[in-house]
Amino acid sequence: MGHVKKMTNKVDKFVKNPKKSLFILALPVIVAMLVQALYNIVDTAFVGRLGAEAIAALTFAWPMFFILMSINSGLSIGMGAKISQLLGAKKKEEAENTAMHGLLISIIFSIIVITLSFFTLKPLFSLFGASGNVIKLSLDYMSIIMLGSIIMFPSFVLSHVFSSQGDTKTSMTAQITGLVANIILDPIFIYVLGYGVKGAAIATNIALCLSFSVLLYKVRTKSYIHISLKSFNYSSKILKDIFRVGAPATLMMLLVSVYVVFINRFMAYFGTEYVAAFGIVSRLEGLATTPIIAFAMASITLVGMFYGAKRYDLLKEITWYGLAVCALFASVMGAVFFAFPSIFLRVFTDDAYLIAIGAAYLKINVFTLPFMGISMTISRITQGMGYGLPGLIVQMIRVLIVAVPLAYIFVFVMGYGFLSIAVAMVLGGAAASATGIIWLNWKLKKLEN
Repeated sequence: MGHVKKMTNKVDKFVKNPKKSLFILALPVIVAMLVQALYNIVDTAFVGRLGAEAIAALTFAWPMFFILMSINSGLSIGMGAKISQLLGAKKKEEAENTAMHGLLISIIFSIIVITLSFFTLKPLFSLFGASGNVIKLSLDYMSIIMLGSIIMFPSFVLSHVFSSQGDTKTSMTAQITGLVANIILDPIFIYVLGYGVKGAAIATNIALCLSFSVLLYKVRTKSYIHISLKSFNYSSKILKDIFRVGAPATLMMLLVSVYVVFINRFMAYFGTEYVAAFGIVSRLEGLATTPIIAFAMASITLVGMFYGAKRYDLLKEITWYGLAVCALFASVMGAVFFAFPSIFLRVFTDDAYLIAIGAAYLKINVFTLPFMGISMTISRITQGMGYGLPGLIVQMIRVLIVAVPLAYIFVFVMGYGFLSIAVAMVLGGAAASATGIIWLNWKLKKLEN
């Protein structure tokens, strides 16, 4: 009963002060997302000392890593949005059953991904534009990371089980545990044991195992939602609800991977150093969007609960407030990177040429950050309401309809330099944000009526 009372009070607390609740939920997520971004930053920082080929190898591997994250994130978001709605409607047993569906699906997906990776990694890296020693290094790294998906997938699900019930601190604790382990293990496996790029992947997998152990312990001792086979009762409706939000969310994130693949190929036209520079800028962009994603993820929980409780007035309030907060954070981060690009780039490399290329690209790319903040938040808000398709459409407009075609025209038709690629990204973000705002405004007015 103590657990039930605690959860009831937490939902009521969110209703009483939605704006404050957004920050309460988002701050631990910011830390957790920073840690997640730092996983790749730590790998890149240590591997970067091995040379430009090693950085390029991780850059080519990043789309594959992002595919894993996309599948994880889509499944977890679909499950988490459903759980939040059910908790808002006071349906605890259905929420527990939904969590079990998500966990079992994650295990099945991880087995499928590992099996497919044996046949697809090398052809995909060739398709991405990797060649020579770079493709060998990419395979060394990603083949090990793929094996770790058996832990990565369930970890994502368990993290979202906690966040969907209003507990974002547990995920933060697990992520910090993994990061500390990764920082300690990276130099040992890369340099001391001499595994090079392989060592970075081994260290990451060990860190994932430690994070997963923390989540397993917490789910048994702290979670309001109980995870056990006794809670599982197969439901086609639950599967449908999870995939209705999760499948578009996965495709939405996969489009980001498609974007990276295309940009890598466009950059490869100018040389390996340009691919490496873009890889470094991408890591910084991931760091800049961390608070945006955190507030957007917190919005899913609040929007889901308010939607389940039919408190559309609070839903509207937190929607516009969350959008304003995310746009502000993105603008501040963009201004900092614009003013001091070289300082941040030196974290990854001492190569003056790479720093010069990266700084020039970054000073244009930062203008897309506010647009990314708006479109990301709108996507998460609609997912919290149980709609996955709007976010996917917004992302398609950004990547497939505007940004990538424009970048191709700029580089290969008009003969512009590599900076024109950044301009295309900014224009794509602007078009996507405008579309998302129009749809969201229409949907909120419809709910009011």
